[in-house]
Amino acid sequence: MVDWGILVLRLGLGIMFSAHGLQMAFGLFGGPGVNGFSKMLSGLGFVPAIFWSGVAAYTVLIGGVLLILGIQVRVAAALLLIFILTALVKVHLSKGFFMASGGFEYNFVIASACIALILSDAGQLTIFKLMEL
Repeated sequence: MVDWGILVLRLGLGIMFSAHGLQMAFGLFGGPGVNGFSKMLSGLGFVPAIFWSGVAAYTVLIGGVLLILGIQVRVAAALLLIFILTALVKVHLSKGFFMASGGFEYNFVIASACIALILSDAGQLTIFKLMEL
């Protein structure tokens, strides 16, 4: 049952990160796209903002896909953890804990899930292991 639990965790995080990556990279699902995301990052002090918006958008998109497939899960989760901790510190930390006031509650849960995947890896239910069946 542990492998099924890891699969649910991977799929949940992977779908969420992939969707956000599509928003940030391509403007899908009402997202800002790289240029809009770059403007936000510029306001947060990231220089050069266009570079960092691309790095973040494609890290989130590719990292999410890797989690879904179960490929390089520890590496993907570590990179996604860096992304979410950066958001926590730069955007949400000053607003307190609770999400209702813009705090870091949601980021805390996501970071915890990333750490769980770093510690557990992909489990047995990955795309490559399922293709062997």
